[in-house]
Amino acid sequence: MTMRADMNQEMRHPGKSGATDTAWTAEAFEAKLREAGRSYHIHHPFNEMLNSGRATPEQVRGWVANRYYYQIAIPIKDAAVLSNCPDIAVRRGWVQRILDHDGFELGGIRDDGGIEAWLRLASAVGLSRDEVLDLRHVVPAVRFAVDAYINFARRAPWQEAVCSSLTELFAPEIHRQRLATWPEHYPWIDSDGLGYFRNRVSQARRDVEQGLAITLDYFNTRTLQERALEVLQFKLDILWALNDGLVTRYGVT
Repeated sequence: MTMRADMNQEMRHPGKSGATDTAWTAEAFEAKLREAGRSYHIHHPFNEMLNSGRATPEQVRGWVANRYYYQIAIPIKDAAVLSNCPDIAVRRGWVQRILDHDGFELGGIRDDGGIEAWLRLASAVGLSRDEVLDLRHVVPAVRFAVDAYINFARRAPWQEAVCSSLTELFAPEIHRQRLATWPEHYPWIDSDGLGYFRNRVSQARRDVEQGLAITLDYFNTRTLQERALEVLQFKLDILWALNDGLVTRYGVT
């Protein structure tokens, strides 16, 4: 079952105009990047099921266990950006993303990080730590899509890897939806396990400011701007494919 085939082509590839070689203004370019959110995975039937309260406990647990594979890939992707980036100012800012997910203990300050917060979510939905850590529930299609994203970040120009992170433009909304709907729809989930979503609402906004500034500065010709939209669409397709993979294992109710 492939949900992507049901999407309108214009909606899935909004940047393909090809009408002129004139660069868009920064404002127009940013607007086009934001328009790509129409194909964000918040609109995927599996996510719509989760946020409307129709998911079974098995489907919720399946989503959490599979999404963990994406969570542990994020700092690896960000490390790839750092390894390819010669700009010290960018590296100084970007390294915060790795600390956000892996956690840190520096100068007496400790933060367990987003990956540990996700494991607390897993516990809250009824998964054991071991069964999440050993990846036994990860669907092959999910593994393939996430690995493709890491490989892209390793091999692409670092500016393109940065641009691919701009799906964070749309992330705060999906986190707010979960915080607003899950306690009512899934009272069996310990609310303490939702801490990851609370943290990411503010972190994603901060990350967007950095990623958007780099993207608007570097992709400053029409050809580069069109490429940026292609890169962002690639990342949107990765997230969409994760949900397609979940549908093949857990279905949609």
